[in-house]
Amino acid sequence: MNVTSGDKKIDREVQTVSGLPIRTSYGPADVAHIAPEVSALPGEAPYMRGAFAEGYRSKPWRIFQLSGFGNPEDEGERIRYLLEKGETGFIMEHDRMTADHMYDVDHPEVLSRWEDVGLSGAVQLSARDTALVVEGIDQEKYFAHPGGAVVQHAPFALAAYWTVAKRRGVDIAKLTGTGQSDFFLTYLGCITKQQIPARDGLKINCDIIDFCAKHVPKWVPISIAGYNGADTELNAYQELGSVFACAIEHLDETAKRGNLPLAEVARSLGGVNFRVGMEFMEDIAKLRVARKMWHDLLVQRYGITDPRALKLRIHVVTAGSAMTYQEPMNNIVRGTLMALASVLGGVQSLGVSGYDEALSIPSEEAHHMSVRIQQILMHETNLAKVVDPLGGSYYLESLCADLEEKAIQFLGEIENEGGFVSTLDTGWLHGKAAENQYTMEQGLLNGSREVVGVNIHQGDGDPFNVDGFQGSDDVFERATKRLSDLRRERDTTAAMSALKVLEATCRSGENIMEPMLSAVEADASLGEIGSIFRDVYGDWKVPISF
Repeated sequence: MNVTSGDKKIDREVQTVSGLPIRTSYGPADVAHIAPEVSALPGEAPYMRGAFAEGYRSKPWRIFQLSGFGNPEDEGERIRYLLEKGETGFIMEHDRMTADHMYDVDHPEVLSRWEDVGLSGAVQLSARDTALVVEGIDQEKYFAHPGGAVVQHAPFALAAYWTVAKRRGVDIAKLTGTGQSDFFLTYLGCITKQQIPARDGLKINCDIIDFCAKHVPKWVPISIAGYNGADTELNAYQELGSVFACAIEHLDETAKRGNLPLAEVARSLGGVNFRVGMEFMEDIAKLRVARKMWHDLLVQRYGITDPRALKLRIHVVTAGSAMTYQEPMNNIVRGTLMALASVLGGVQSLGVSGYDEALSIPSEEAHHMSVRIQQILMHETNLAKVVDPLGGSYYLESLCADLEEKAIQFLGEIENEGGFVSTLDTGWLHGKAAENQYTMEQGLLNGSREVVGVNIHQGDGDPFNVDGFQGSDDVFERATKRLSDLRRERDTTAAMSALKVLEATCRSGENIMEPMLSAVEADASLGEIGSIFRDVYGDWKVPISF
């Protein structure tokens, strides 16, 4: 393609953001080699056109927004507000300073930055704090994500949520929801100062899988979140390849244990999280390809034939990194387009990033708009009436074939490097992300990547003229008081005894989840459990420097 710039003609190949070539037009010849896959109906293997024949006609996608505030009571108020507005599941966000590191608020690292406590979520140091978040919320009614985004925090977050249910007299076997415990966030995207080694993290994740199968059978134990890899700038095929490489590590580890039928494990792992950004058609293709790759992986590598395991369930969070602080109202358009791509790709649940995400965690108004975007798509269009409405598009089907080929190739590269965990330990995957980060930034600077309001069609308005969340003034003080009350009011002997059992279990290599639940039920704190993890497992050796 020739592009004129002044008197100079420049040859520029048109590509997707992942580097897949885009031709001017497409026709039957471009899909002739993939005709069998194109002709398969929704609900038919390999499920590229949809995991369920009736799609949204039988079950609309779940509106599933991330909610976070500094004080547990404030976060609970926001969740109840969103449920009243039509959210059909809820996600709890924990304060990153305490949760990710597993520190109590009186830890020296937290004390040194006490003003930042609560800026990224609610401080939850015990099951008592979690109870404040879900006060007035029927845990049996709603599909929940109680936090635990990073690997070492997940067992505590799950145990705290389940403890609250048990104290209410709820059988945890009836609860529906998901953990996260995501390797991409933990070891690639948001590397913390202290985090358990990745191999130990894999072991703990498999402990969660085993425990849920026995005690919380309706729960999705972990959620492999390609979103967090994509937000480090892994491209579409790298996101796909690394998500399934991560799944392979978990499947192989649980297979070694021999505690569960592999099809059951696969079904529990078959709820994944992808990012959808502004590469509209490629992102639709990514979601379709993900279902096919999951089917083919289980059938060809593991011999699994159970359709319940073969049908990948996809949650999407629209790209917060695509939201700009310049002209933030433009982000409503971006959020709508990303949500539209997600629905056209056939997701089972969806969270739309707030238009003020580049400035703060979502304000009430931004959260409200994120829910309304989904409701308008669901009720005011006929999108929910037809499964895979873009199926058969010459361009889309050709793009799917190209993307799948590249994703399988990248998966092979990961395996040649020793597997997913090894690529985290060596920094190989970090290098791939860094290369893309550089390319994307250069594209923004030189104009080859155009973002309205940022490097083209720039406005003169104040970018901060948005009523974003500014934090709560009393988060640290209130969290400190709750921690002091916990230590004074609990049965200290019972708590210390439960912590000793947990430590012994960690050292023995046995499943930690039952003693974890016992420790949380005895009102052990987040930091006390974190100290055990640090003593037993040590810290992950970060393969990159900052």
